Amino acid sequence: MREEPTLRIPLGVLALLVALLAYGIAVASFVMPLIANWHIIAQTVVYLVLGVIWLLPLRRFLIWMETGRWG
Repeated sequence: MREEPTLRIPLGVLALLVALLAYGIAVASFVMPLIANWHIIAQTVVYLVLGVIWLLPLRRFLIWMETGRWG
């Protein structure tokens, strides 16, 4: 358990927000034109998958924010 405050948590939250903003802009800029003419159900599946993919590295990032270790 942490006894002293650390800058990892506020910096980690800011980094996470910046990364999610960049990811969202990238998806909107590059993926949307590619799938704009697809059927709405296919588009929904693509956006659902892309909406969940960003969660994959989140566990290790949150562990780092709390402990300072990646594992």
